Amino acid sequence: MSKSAPRPRRTYGGSPLSTASPPPTRRTRFFTRVAAVVAVLALPVTGLVALAGPAQAAASATATYTKASDWGSGFEGKWVVKNTGTTTLSSWTVEWDYPAGTSVTSAWDATVTGSGTHWTAKNVGWNGTLAPGATASFGFNGAGSGAPSGCKINGASCDGGTQPGDSPPTAPGAPAASNVADTSLSLTWTPATDDKGVKNYDVYRGSAKIATVTGTSYADSGLTKGTTYTYSVTARDTIDQTGPSSGSTTVTTTGGVIPPDPGDKVKLGYFTNWGVYGRNYHVKNLVSSGTAGKITHINYAFGNVQNGQCTIGDAYADYDKAYTADQSVDGVADTWDQPLRGNFNQLRKLKKQYPNIKVLWSFGGWTWSGGFPQAAANPTAFAQSCYNLVEDPRWADVFDGIDLDWEYPNACGLSCDTSGPAAFKNLMQAVKARFGANNLVTAAITADASDGGKIDKADYAGAAQYTDFYNVMTYDFFGAWAAQGPTAPHSPLTSYAGIPQAGFNSADAIAKLKAKGVPGSKLNLGIGFYGRGWTGVTQAAPGGTATGPAPGTYEQGIEDYKVLKNSCPATGTVAGTAYAKCGSNWWSYDTPATIAGKMTWAKQQGLRGAFYWEFSGDTAGGELANAVHTGLQ
Repeated sequence: MSKSAPRPRRTYGGSPLSTASPPPTRRTRFFTRVAAVVAVLALPVTGLVALAGPAQAAASATATYTKASDWGSGFEGKWVVKNTGTTTLSSWTVEWDYPAGTSVTSAWDATVTGSGTHWTAKNVGWNGTLAPGATASFGFNGAGSGAPSGCKINGASCDGGTQPGDSPPTAPGAPAASNVADTSLSLTWTPATDDKGVKNYDVYRGSAKIATVTGTSYADSGLTKGTTYTYSVTARDTIDQTGPSSGSTTVTTTGGVIPPDPGDKVKLGYFTNWGVYGRNYHVKNLVSSGTAGKITHINYAFGNVQNGQCTIGDAYADYDKAYTADQSVDGVADTWDQPLRGNFNQLRKLKKQYPNIKVLWSFGGWTWSGGFPQAAANPTAFAQSCYNLVEDPRWADVFDGIDLDWEYPNACGLSCDTSGPAAFKNLMQAVKARFGANNLVTAAITADASDGGKIDKADYAGAAQYTDFYNVMTYDFFGAWAAQGPTAPHSPLTSYAGIPQAGFNSADAIAKLKAKGVPGSKLNLGIGFYGRGWTGVTQAAPGGTATGPAPGTYEQGIEDYKVLKNSCPATGTVAGTAYAKCGSNWWSYDTPATIAGKMTWAKQQGLRGAFYWEFSGDTAGGELANAVHTGLQ
């Protein structure tokens, strides 16, 4: 075989390798040269299917291959297609296989595409029609040294013979939907298989084919808000056989309709600004989990309390973080120059879709309560600073009020406060006076009902007149800060025999607050979407000894419900909550069943509703939030 310089590559605008014809003079020179230097090699074919239309039946055409030149690292090849039938061909397709390491790098006079080691060439516009006896040809440059095999012309043998069957592709996996927005969504599916390779996939919306794609994903757009669509996918192999359809997937776009009112009861969840980091939990998760339609309020946690003022907690997460389209509530990406980004902008978008939701900015919390004593020294100045921040024109429309989480007035939390029993009442009075009747003012308060405990330390009854409701933190009664135990449920609804501390349960806390004059209609029962646990435990029932806190994903002694439900399923119940013994670890947490019982109790007590800490501890389907929602209906 003679050697010559490689033919210059021509791609005519990228993939596929060619869709246009070179000048006729170039073709004439090339074909003359090829005929002078190479012999024709016809290739027999085995193991392939012939599927042809009526005008292109088996033995109506042949295709022969020649290698025009070879320069060691590559070569120039040519196919000649001939109509050997008695009717005109309107188009032709040649397919062949190369061994691994051999490929087509550029082509002319045909559109050439590859899938793995399988190559397909289709005629271009000017050379597809062949009268009986007429020929057409195309050429290409290649890399490697392998020879073609398995040639097919219009689904039949390239030498004019017949071929054994070629199986159609299998069904691809049912498409999975993601990034669902008002007018767009994304689909992905597991690939089909085929003995000669899958060429592409037809995507169907209902019964209408909307796209043909070569990969296993598709982004649909131009949809209608709040509308349900059904999608399926069908695979096609290299000779255009289609296999069975995938299973169907039903998806409803967001927006378009106002969700049903979740009811008169308060159903409040905390959204933490730090959750957007390691937990990868964003406002959009409230939509994808179905939780957004089952809540009435969101407490956004936390703003800080410093130097007697309300201050920003995390500027980046709060209003600067840029969201991509797939992360955004409405499927629209943030831009670099828009005035508001971050969680605040995502909450704004959420409220547009779910106008019943009220959002409160919560200040303080366990870590940032140390600033409240200074704030209590000048309640009016503190209230003004909070109002200025919450009502900042950049995000004033996002928030419907303020929540204060002081842990704990005139008592000890992470630090101790000695402001006196009236400090909390005075602070709430000033905040309510500044925010007015058109804004919500709420507070998270202790559930310590022990004699002389935290409920006794502050005037919660006197402050109640200035609040819309209290969120009573009826969780974290017990935990592995008592490293050796005894093991005890962290959120018991009632007392039980052997409870380590009298007054450390929900029922006693609610009863004591009512007895002090706080109406039940201003009290929300607290639920933890997490568990607390010990390790080194041998006893299955509560009351066992331990050697320390159980391992947790983010912190020892604490773990999300979404993890515990699978890693350490509940093995028993006590005092209206669940516990679990797995190996040497012992955990307590609430389940959908125990939450249902607690919600029944809350309604019997005439409570305003319930709240939970916090959204990201729930499952992807929001099963605990759903239990709160259905339990309060």
